[in-house]
Amino acid sequence: MDIFTGFATYFIIWWLSLFMVLPIGIRSQVESGEVVRGSERGAPIIPNLKKKLLWTTALALVFWLIMLFFIFANK
Repeated sequence: MDIFTGFATYFIIWWLSLFMVLPIGIRSQVESGEVVRGSERGAPIIPNLKKKLLWTTALALVFWLIMLFFIFANK
């Protein structure tokens, strides 16, 4: 696997991991009873995006290393 293919697969895995991590721990405005006027009622109160981006990066790295293991174990 060349460097471009490795980066591309990591990016795809990172993107999929982001969508797995985003809904974890979300509490909507309706659930908390604090709906801000003019906003979507289902919008999260505290999205914790920095923390989720770090978790996404770590999770994607683990999945990517597992994928590399299976690719190079067969050679």
